Parts: sequence; C-alpha cells; structure tokens
Amino acid sequence: MGTRGRAVATVVLAAAVVLGAAGAPGAVAAPAAQAAPARGAVDKQARAALPAPTGPYAVGTTSVHLVDRDREDPWKPGRPRELMISLWYPTSRPALGDDRAPYMTPGAAAHFGSAGSVGQRNYGFEPGRTDWSNVRTHARADAPALPGRARPVVLYSAGLGDPRTWGTGLVEDLASRGYVVVTVDHTWEASEVSLPSGELAASVFPELEKPDLDIGALLRKMLATRVADTRFVLDELAHLKHSRTLPPGVGAALDLDRIATVGHSGGGSAALQVMHDDPRIAAAVNMDGQLHFPGPDGRTGVFLTDVAEKGLDRPFLLLGTRNGDSGPYGQQPGWDALWRHSTGWHADFTLDGSRHGSYTDAESLLPQLAGQGAIGTQAVREAVGDIRSDRAVLATRTYVASFLDRWLRGHDDHLLDGPSARFPEMVYEP
Repeated sequence: MGTRGRAVATVVLAAAVVLGAAGAPGAVAAPAAQAAPARGAVDKQARAALPAPTGPYAVGTTSVHLVDRDREDPWKPGRPRELMISLWYPTSRPALGDDRAPYMTPGAAAHFGSAGSVGQRNYGFEPGRTDWSNVRTHARADAPALPGRARPVVLYSAGLGDPRTWGTGLVEDLASRGYVVVTVDHTWEASEVSLPSGELAASVFPELEKPDLDIGALLRKMLATRVADTRFVLDELAHLKHSRTLPPGVGAALDLDRIATVGHSGGGSAALQVMHDDPRIAAAVNMDGQLHFPGPDGRTGVFLTDVAEKGLDRPFLLLGTRNGDSGPYGQQPGWDALWRHSTGWHADFTLDGSRHGSYTDAESLLPQLAGQGAIGTQAVREAVGDIRSDRAVLATRTYVASFLDRWLRGHDDHLLDGPSARFPEMVYEP
C-alpha cells in the first residue's frame, strides 16, 4: 500500500485527525510511530484493570440483542440491522472477584488485540500480548436494579471503530452515581461485535482501504448510521421498559422523560446530531468528535454536519483535546459553526496535555499495558498525551457528571460556569 493508502487507513481506522490541528484541509494524519516494547518485558500476556467507580451505588449490567427488521444494514446489504446494547444501572450488591462481568466476550477479546484488527490498528497493541479476556468490569451481570424510582437515561456511543466497551470506565462511574447508561455497538463499524448466533461481526473498514476512498462520504455514512441506530435504540427502550426480558426492576428504572446522549469522537458527533434530530434527547456531551468533513479527496474542502449548520436549542457540552480532533471550538470549523448557531446553553472545555484517546478507556489501560511491554510508549503518548492518567479520568468523570446532574436532575454545582481551581488541566473556552 502506498503512502496515500496508509494515510487513508489511518484516518478511517484510527479516527485520527481528518483535518489538521489548525483546521487546514490538507493535513492528513500519518501513522503513529511505534516504540519497541520495554526491554525485558515478560513473555506472558499483559493484564490491565479499570479504575473503580466513585459513586455510592453498586453497578449491574445486562446485554440485549436488537434487530431492526425495517432497516437494511448499510454496511451489509441484504441483512436487517442488528445491534448489541448493554444497560448499566444501580444495583444493591457489589460484584467481587469472578462475579464481576467480563469487559469483553471471549470472542471479541481474542479479536480486539489481534494482528490487523481495528482495535490493534487504532491503538498500536502488540498483537496477542494483552489478555483482554481477563479484564473485568466492576458490575454484576444480570443483577436486579436497585428499587425505588426511575432514573435518568444516558445513551453512550464510542468512537469510530471502537467497541461499546471502550468507554466502560466512564459508563460504570455514571451508573454508580444513579444513572441508567445504555452503550451501543454500531455493528460492522465497531472493531468486533459478538452476536447471539455465535457470529463475530468484525469491522468492514479494513475492506474499504483504497487509495481513492472518499473519506468524507464514509464519515457521513457513519454518522447517518449511528443516528439511525441510536433512534432505534430509543424506540426499543420504550418497549423494554414494559417487557419481562430485562433483569428485575431494570425496565422500571428507565426514566424516558430524562434522556441524554454522550459520545466520544464519532460517537460525540452522533450524540449532538441525534439531539438535533430527536426531541426525546434533553442534553448531549461531545468528547472530541468533529462536526465537519473533508471533500472527496480527503484533503480539500470543509463540509459541515447538519447540526453544525443549524445549531441546537438544548444544552450541550464540548470536551476537546489540545492535540485531538476537536477543541477549542474557535479553531474547528464544525464546533465554531455549532457555537454560533446554537441558542441553548453550551460550554466548551479543553483537557490540557490530552490526546484523542484521553476520554476513553485508553487513558487508564494503555499506560498499564506499556509497563508490561504490550504497547510501545510512543503509541501511548500518541493516544493519550502526557497528562496524568488519574487526573484525566477524574476530570472526565467529574465534568460529564456535573453536566448531566445539571440538566437531567436539576442539581447545579457550578463547575461548568468557568475555570476551576480543582481542575487546572480543564481549560475553559469562553
């Protein structure tokens, strides 16, 4: 594959910067340099652990298979659209040891870090060096929901090519604070999705690597598919609320009058677009997801998403990175247009020292893997920057929760009103 083909693959598969850091249409990201594994790294597979949730509640989780028989799959014509979702919610008894639900199914775990997978391409794992099957969440599988009242619902969408599990640290934390969080796998785009039939739906994106690929058209298709997926999930939640297919109390815990969307990268772009398109969404958080696309050659032209051109009349939060896809808003065409066209409450913060993966589980997991030689140190810096991992995780959790508490619960701690001495790394963008 030539230089142009490699650059295209990097943009598509790693959700890298399609436009340059200063918004220049000609800047396409080159593949990140990979440092060699640490000298003396152990031969056994590396292991990593997610940071524990900080809220007062134990967490339960359950997975649901959804089939939209009225929609042909845009990535696999001739098949109905199939989705896997997981619900994360407060429960009464914490999970300990082996009672904690796996981070990934065995099939997905084996594929995620394998040679050539989107997971490996996105983050530079040494193929086969990480034991993803032994990564555990802090949630109890299929536990009954904590009774008492219906709770606000948050729909979470991961970045382009990432599985729904790649934001579990944030998702579990929100559930421990009293939210019901629904994570959505965007099948055939996500690196891999385990379906109940036993099929492992691996991403089709590696098949699309061609020098003449229209990146802008691909990203527009991705966004439209994610929006349709999310609206379908909303429809299905209304049915699940009154069904007996969920663990006891989970359906009753869904307050479908208080819904927000949260997403990273392509999922962040979709979170805002869904809110624009669907009045059921009360608020949205976009973590480093761009709102503009390149032209057909991937290098010239800037085309805004619909939400950027028309703006929003409801609250949204932008969380950008210093060297990522987006932020601050004034330096990005899509974010700047959205800012100017919106009438609802909005705020923008930039996480100083961060990179595009800092709002994902990459921030907590990759440094652990680097210490065991399963990923190069340079790849870690390219993914999450040089901000302290614990500070990035704490800031992300705190700012997202503050926004959701304010607009879904009516509890305003005023953290989002401006700069905070508690979080000097969160730069307020007035």
